[in-house]
Amino acid sequence: MIFLHLLKKIGSGKKNRCDPPLRDPGGGGVNVARAIGILGGDAGAFVAVGGHTGQIFLALLAKENMRVHPFMLSAETRHNMAIIERKSGKQYRFVMPGPKWDLAMANQALEAIYSEVPANGYVVLSGSNPPGVPVDFTSQLMQKIAGSGAKLIVDISGKALRHLTVNPENPPYLLRMNKPEAEELAGKEMGTVAELAAFARHQVKQGVAEVIILALGAKGSVLAGNGQCWHANAADVAVRSKVGAGDSFVGALTLALSTGQALPAALQKGVAAASAAVMTDATRLCQRQQAEALIDQCPLVRLD
Repeated sequence: MIFLHLLKKIGSGKKNRCDPPLRDPGGGGVNVARAIGILGGDAGAFVAVGGHTGQIFLALLAKENMRVHPFMLSAETRHNMAIIERKSGKQYRFVMPGPKWDLAMANQALEAIYSEVPANGYVVLSGSNPPGVPVDFTSQLMQKIAGSGAKLIVDISGKALRHLTVNPENPPYLLRMNKPEAEELAGKEMGTVAELAAFARHQVKQGVAEVIILALGAKGSVLAGNGQCWHANAADVAVRSKVGAGDSFVGALTLALSTGQALPAALQKGVAAASAAVMTDATRLCQRQQAEALIDQCPLVRLD
C-alpha cells in the first residue's frame, strides 16, 4: 500500500505540512493486475494480506477492475510511502519491511498460486521476496506451474534476481530487469543501447530466460529473444511521478502477449504504457487512452 504526500519543502526539525494523502493499493503483482484491468484486460492478483491494514488493502482492491485471490497472513500488511517535494519536484520513496515468512508459508503460497494458474495463460511474479521466502522461489514456482502450459513473466530484484541469473534452473519465459540491475550482474557499466542489447542476448544464450527485457528509463527498453533483438524508445512526455511505470509496462506487455501479439509489438505497448504512467500524479498507473495514443511515439528499432 502506498501513501503519497505533497510537501512544499522537506526540512528537518520542523513540522512538514502535507496535502491530503492519496492512498492506493500497491505492490508489483497487484499493480500489474491493476494496469491490465485499466487497459481493458482481465487479470487476477494473488495477494498476501493480514491484520487491519490488510482489510483496508482488500477494500481498496475491491474498487479495481481485477479479480483478487487473498492469501491470509497473521501479520500486518506493510505500507510503502512516496513523498513529492513540490518546490523541487523531487520524489522520495520509503519502503517498509514486510512480515517475515517461514518455509511452510512459502510452500502454502506455491500451492495457492498453482490452484489459480490459468491453463496456457500467463503468470507474473513481480516485486521483492518477502523476508524468509527462499531465494529460489522463482524456480520453484516455474517447476510448479510447468504442467499447466502457463508462461512465467518475472520482474524481481535483489538476491532472488541474482540467484535466478546465476542458477538458471527451471528458467522463466521472460525476465525483466532495469539498467542498474543489469550492470550489477555484468560487473560493469553499460552506457549504450548496443552494450545493453549484447548483455540481454548473452543472458538468453546462458538460458536465464527465453526472453530478456532491460528497462532503460527515459530511453525505453531493450528486448532479446526468439533470435531477435529490439529497442523501443520511450515517448517524450512530462514526468509527474515514476511510481508504477515499470508495473504499467509489465501489465501492457503481458496483456499484449496474452492476446497473441508478437514480442516487438508487446514491447512497444509496454513502453507506451510506462510513458503514460509517468504522466500521472502520485501513485496512479497508466491511463488507457494515453497509453494507446503514445504507441506511435515509441518507435521500434531492430538491433540485429
